[in-house]
This record gives sequence, structure tokens and C-alpha cells, in this order.
Amino acid sequence: MLLVDVTIVNIALPKMAIELHASFTSLQWVIDIYAIALAALLLGAGAVADRVGRKRVYLAGLLLFAISSLCGGLAPGTATLIVARGIQGVGAAGMFATTIALINASYEGRDRGIAFGAWGAVNGAAAAAGPIAGGLLTQALSWRWIFFVNLPITVATVALSLRALPHEPRRYGPRIDVFGIAVFTLAVGALTYALTRAPGVGWTATETEALLAIAAAALIAFIVRQGRAANPIVELSLLRRPAFSGVMAASLLLGVAAFAYLPFSSLWLQTIRGMRPIDAGLALVPLSVAALVSALAVGRMLHGRSARWLITAGFSLIGAGALLQAHLASGSSWKSLAPGLIVTGLGVGLASPTIASAALEAAPSERGGMAAGAVNTMRQLGYALGIAVLGAIGQARISEVLRGHELAHSSRMAADLIGGQARALVAHAGPWQRSGLNAAIHAAFASGLNAALLTAGALGIAAAALVALTVRSRSPAVAGTALRQDQVRCSELEAAER
Repeated sequence: MLLVDVTIVNIALPKMAIELHASFTSLQWVIDIYAIALAALLLGAGAVADRVGRKRVYLAGLLLFAISSLCGGLAPGTATLIVARGIQGVGAAGMFATTIALINASYEGRDRGIAFGAWGAVNGAAAAAGPIAGGLLTQALSWRWIFFVNLPITVATVALSLRALPHEPRRYGPRIDVFGIAVFTLAVGALTYALTRAPGVGWTATETEALLAIAAAALIAFIVRQGRAANPIVELSLLRRPAFSGVMAASLLLGVAAFAYLPFSSLWLQTIRGMRPIDAGLALVPLSVAALVSALAVGRMLHGRSARWLITAGFSLIGAGALLQAHLASGSSWKSLAPGLIVTGLGVGLASPTIASAALEAAPSERGGMAAGAVNTMRQLGYALGIAVLGAIGQARISEVLRGHELAHSSRMAADLIGGQARALVAHAGPWQRSGLNAAIHAAFASGLNAALLTAGALGIAAAALVALTVRSRSPAVAGTALRQDQVRCSELEAAER
């Protein structure tokens, strides 16, 4: 449920834009605030769970997720929807930070391996299910049902969790670094807001510069705090290891290069090409299906290979896939995206499962939990920032093309187009203008999406080079063996404590 909600919104964006009269900035925040909250609070939620109990935090996250989903479905405007999505991200962080630990505590031996396998399969299915579920619900009912559908699922999950999950005593571990969590959240939020506002107000505007200054100050405060805290959220000394810092950067770039352009692809398919929500969702599914197939096959196909080269090959495919899509013209259809989406999906299946094991290998075994949390945090953060960066690049290119067609107010029109208002722009034009305006809009949006895809492709290739230069690792099989040994040791320690 929490992973489906990362992508389910993408297909519903045009309907939201029309019904709520939403700007592109508002639509960006509907997507971004969820990923930001999830990224910023994931490590903090894990620390809280270690102190008060994982089952308690998991159930609290579920209930918060359900309440915010109800508020999102009933939202009268974009402000309410954005707040609801932010709270939904807080609940998702509580769920995501505790799931693996709960599975580990609930099963033993062979059953534990089966449970982790099922968990991984659900993750792969969620990536493919998001666009399809979003399209079906939006087309058959309303975009509001992408939130309402979470309510019966949550009720069933809470009931099952109360019955099946083991009771655990309250723990009293180290104090939670509330200040560190707060300043990290401020840094991420200010940076993302600056990137989303800059195309409209200007990169040198006082507002943009002030937001960037706040982000920089908060980031510096976070770094200073982590260096002095008795129980830091992130062990800064690990960043001096090229292998660890390289994997963190790769995880950040994965969110940008592989996924951040998909909301704009969805807008192009629906508002420019006129596809129905379900058809647009199906058009983007090749990426998820290819990733699922690749991830399932990689163990047998590339057994014993170095994680370094596995991730490098994955990012090379991710970059190549984005570049393959970056040839759209005004008359292109969804078929122009399919080959590149498949290649990108194959790369995601190679790189994504291996990044976590490489991070664990680069960190000491006693800091494995922090390393895994940092990887997930960077990936979610990359997705949120990537939407803002690629959106700014795409909008600037759309404005440039419209200006070349000698259309007045090209910047405002570009903002409306990337906000899903293409049909409204054409409808408000005079009958004698509509044909030329429609042609200009088709050409401009295709060019803007090409610019975003080219940027994503370049970042994918850059990430491949970065990993090849920095990561030195054993094979995934060896890393997996080490991880299993660490899990056994942790289980033995927990049993000894009990």
C-alpha cells in the first residue's frame, strides 16, 4: 500500500488539475511531499521504533496513513491535499522503517527466508500495480478513490497485525535525535520548494535565494549535529569511505534517473496525446514489468558477479533507456516510449536490489541498520528532488519553444501546460487560433519532455561511472551471506536479552 501510493498519484494528476484548478507547483507538491516526508523521517522512525517498540510504531503508522488517506480523498482543494499527503508520508515512514524488523522477529529458519522472499515479491508487484490501479480507479470512479481504497486495506491490516504480530516490551535505548531529524527535514523541504518555485519567480529572485540559504544553513546544522551527537542518525565517518559515499550518491541518482520523469510522461500521454487514465497507466507499465523480471532473473543469470559491476551495468541501462525515449516529436505516441521504458526497467532490476547490499558491505556490521536506512532515504529524496529538477528543466524548454512560435506569455503558458491545462488553453483561444496553438503545444511539450529525459539519461550514465570508480565489493552472494550472518547474530542477541 505505501509503495503503490508513491506512483498511484501520477496517473491521476490531470484529473486533479482540472477538478482542483491546481497549478503545476501544487501538483509537484502532491507528489513530492509524500516522498519528502518518507525520506526525511525514515531514519527517525526507526530510532523511535527501537525505543518504544516496532509493533507500536507500525500500527501507529498504519492508523495515521488511513486517517490521512481519508482526508486526502475528501480534500476540497490542493492545500488540504498536500497536507494530507505529507501526513500520509509520516505514516508510511513508520510502516517502512519497521516492516523488515517485524518479519525478522516473527519468523525463524526457512520460514524467515520465505517471508523475506514474499516481501520482495510484493515490492516488485507494487511498482507495477501503482500506474494500473491509479488508472482504473481514476477512470472508473474518481481520482479521490486512489485514497479511499486505502481504508479497507488498512482495517484488514490492523486487525491481522493485532492478531499475528508478537507482543514486544517497551525498550529504553539512546535518546532520539529530534533536533537532527528536524533540521534534516527543514533542509530537504526548503531545497525542494526552492527548486519548484524557481521556474516561476526566477532563479535570482529573493524568494529563491532565501529558500536556498535556509536549506544550506539547515544542512550545515545537520552535519554539525551529527558530528557531535552521542547517537547520530547518520555516521558521518562512513562518508569518508569512497565505496559508501558512492553508493549513497548512486541511490540518490536512482530516484532521479529512473523514476522522476514519469509524472511528466503521464501528463504528456493524457493531456497532449489524449489517452485515458487506464491507458496511460498501462503505457508506463513496461518499466515496472521489466524491472520485476530482471530482478527475479539476476540471481541465476549473474551469480557470483561483483556488486560494483552489477550496479554499473544497471545504471548504464537506466541511462540508455531514458536516452532512447528522448526523441519525441509532436506526433509521437506511447509506442515511442515503450523500448526505452523496457531498457530502463531492466537496469532498475539490476541496480536496485544490489545497492542495499553494497551499502551494507561498505559499512561495519554494527551499523548495517543505519546503512540500509540511509540508502532508502537517499532513494526517496532523489525521487522528490528529481521531480523538481526535471520539472524546472522541462518547463523552461516548453517556454522556449512557445516563445519561438511567437506566442505571448510563454512562461505562464508553459506553467499551465506542465500543470495539465493543455485542453483549457486551447479551449479559451479564439477559433482561428486553435489549430496553430494546438500544434505549438504538441511540439513544445514533446520538446520539454525530451529535455527532462536527456537530463535523466545523462545522470544515469554519470551514476554508472561514479559506481565503477568508487565501489569495490564482493559478489552479491557473498554480501547476502554476510547479511544473513548478521541477522543470525542479531537474533541471538535479542534472544539473550529476553
